Amino acid sequence: MGFTDTRFNVNLSILFTELPLLERPAAARAAGFTAVELWWPWVDAPVPDEAELAALRDALSEAGTQLVGLNFYAGQLPGPDRGALSVPGEESEKFRANVPVAIEFARSLGCTTFNALYGNRVEGVEAAEQDALALANLVFAARAVGEVGGTLLIEALNAPESPKCPIVSAPKAIEIVDAVNAATGLDNARFLMDLYHLSMNGEDLDEVIDRYAAKTAHVQIADNPGRGAPGTGELDFPDLLDRLKKAGYDGWIGLEYKPGDGPSAGAFEWLPAPLRAATTS
Repeated sequence: MGFTDTRFNVNLSILFTELPLLERPAAARAAGFTAVELWWPWVDAPVPDEAELAALRDALSEAGTQLVGLNFYAGQLPGPDRGALSVPGEESEKFRANVPVAIEFARSLGCTTFNALYGNRVEGVEAAEQDALALANLVFAARAVGEVGGTLLIEALNAPESPKCPIVSAPKAIEIVDAVNAATGLDNARFLMDLYHLSMNGEDLDEVIDRYAAKTAHVQIADNPGRGAPGTGELDFPDLLDRLKKAGYDGWIGLEYKPGDGPSAGAFEWLPAPLRAATTS
């Protein structure tokens, strides 16, 4: 495979999870990567102790890894939850409490890109009520992110694995992106294009790239079927990533796949070691 001019980063919430959180940045660096992203690491604590934040900040810095993307609090992820911002009550409150904490943590590491996962439908609550709450919370987050010159990402998941999540197609995610930008006037909401999720939905990836690359600020990849490393499934990543470049996308490609049966360090044979390190400029 090629990828000579692609900027890759490793998602430390799905790769290297056989290690404690604070050991993962150094493990990613030892595997040759200089950029990482994370789901919110404390699933039960939208506002963790400062000591925990400081320990992770130090681990990332000491390893020489640049944080390039961070999820806001999204409930039990991995697990049954698919976000918190559309869920009335305590989960919505946790999301809003997390926003300034996550922004300050990421900003201190030079990261200003944040993924806001929508959340599942809730029994007994009208969809319109949940959507209104979601828009209010996304507007709140976009304005907070705007204060640090950042970007708010909206991701489409896949219907087979997330049947209760309403954001399960590229057009629906783009609809939300446009609604947030219209409400804030900041134009800092963008699409997170996860090619695995879109493939699981049966969407035409070439068409999605051609239509939405201009509104995309982050891309994640895993092969399908299986959500494994490139080359373990049927997706043609050299072609897909080349198409993204031709469509004008020059951002990060997040490796968000399952490592398989062995240690995560062995899950990168598809990518030659000299191509793993990337600058942020």
